[in-house]
Amino acid sequence: MRRDSERKGERLVCGIVGMVARGPVNQELYDGMLLLQHRGQDAAGLVTGEGSTFHMHKGPGLVRDVFRTRNMRALAGNVGIAHVRYPTAGSAWSSAEAQPFYVNSPFGIVLGHNGNLTNAEALKRELFREDLRHVNTDSDSEVLLNVLAHELARNAAGFHLDANTIFKAVAGVHRRVRGAYAVVAMIAGYGLLAFRDPFGIRPLVIGSRETDAGTEFITASETVVLDALGFTPMRDVAPGEAVFIDEQGVFRSRQCAERTELAPCIFEFVYLARPDSVIDGISVYETRLRMGESLARRIEREVPNLEVDVVMPIPDSSRPAAMQLANRLNLPYREGFIKNRYIGRTFIMPGQAVRRKSVRQKLNALGTEFKGKNVLIVDDSIVRGTTSQEIVQMARDAGARRVHFASAAPPVRYPNVYGIDMPTRSELIASSRSFGEIAREIGCDRLIYQDLDDLVEDVRSCNPLIRRFETSCFDGQYITGDVTAEYLDCLEANREDGDRKRQRESSTQLDLNLETAE
Repeated sequence: MRRDSERKGERLVCGIVGMVARGPVNQELYDGMLLLQHRGQDAAGLVTGEGSTFHMHKGPGLVRDVFRTRNMRALAGNVGIAHVRYPTAGSAWSSAEAQPFYVNSPFGIVLGHNGNLTNAEALKRELFREDLRHVNTDSDSEVLLNVLAHELARNAAGFHLDANTIFKAVAGVHRRVRGAYAVVAMIAGYGLLAFRDPFGIRPLVIGSRETDAGTEFITASETVVLDALGFTPMRDVAPGEAVFIDEQGVFRSRQCAERTELAPCIFEFVYLARPDSVIDGISVYETRLRMGESLARRIEREVPNLEVDVVMPIPDSSRPAAMQLANRLNLPYREGFIKNRYIGRTFIMPGQAVRRKSVRQKLNALGTEFKGKNVLIVDDSIVRGTTSQEIVQMARDAGARRVHFASAAPPVRYPNVYGIDMPTRSELIASSRSFGEIAREIGCDRLIYQDLDDLVEDVRSCNPLIRRFETSCFDGQYITGDVTAEYLDCLEANREDGDRKRQRESSTQLDLNLETAE
């Protein structure tokens, strides 16, 4: 079920939020999910804690569709976690994989996860053969939950937990788990736990809010949640760090990994995060402005005589880069594409032809801005190229004389294995093509890509303390050091099997729909 808010194929990640308050948390966690809806539209879930009792509601779809008033009334308690899901591992079709996940042994634990584990299959075997724990779904997040539960059992003295035991358990998780993971979890009767992988690949921030009853705490994927809910950002969760806030609101934290290096995913700044968020001290909006400047410098340097009458963004994430590029080149900036924000769901999208139709439904070209002009279209990135090809054709159909295309990101040549569900290598348009071949494929007159070194500098200049970024989809350098060619081959084979399964399920559902209609 592809939804109208998805663009350019599988691109999004998940969003998480956890809160310890002095009163009910259900409404504010719901609001937090809405603010993170851009990070996942496949499913939503919310769990609150009331003493040793959990209250849970989750299901497939957008937040507004999953929750009703009756659901919210049942979510009592002053501690809770919430999750919006975009599938990056496991089946995209199974409502059983909506998060948070739950186990009841040795303690009641619920967990929400943003990221992707690269050793999930090996961990599943360990859990079954050695830890005697059973995983019910294909989700790596359930694997992560069971590893945490096992480490808590191994470190606990009997059936009692304290902060020291919890931090030891997270240290055990770090020793066993590989990949990207930002986590919020709740332990029944104890409180809220949050932690981040030793490279800090996926974002996680902490905030606080003073009330008459005492201090309240929140942790979320992006600072936009803190801003909107009236929390003051404290800091980002450090790579390898764990934060534990008990039900009385006592805040504790500890570094739990033996070796750490902050290397956040650079795609958060290119496309994934909201522009009004700050991640690891870096303003997302500021980085996108700088991407536009560096892209303009590249045009000045490499194609100084490029004939352009007007610069246009593809809404929404490329707007800052397009505006800054136009300013730098002293060119008019225009909104040539109008986005339809209220398009209905596309239930079945079996092939490229339907994807192209979907692009036309989401974007409409404003003919008066194109007719007889040489246009420079700016987008945040190019992945499959299907959307770019359709956009170029839309511009030509609207009367553009020449259509140039600029990407604020470098060529996407490799799969991302850390929580962005990108296509396989064979589906990535830049994986085996030259710039000229890509330009011919998408039908533009001139193609300009961002340089990777420039992109890294654009982001790093907003926080010079960060020395390295996770850039594997551009350069094939996987920061965790455990991603091999064999792993990628296996990943692609599993994806192809999953695609075939989803196509069969789509056909079955279509037949059922037709039978019902008859």
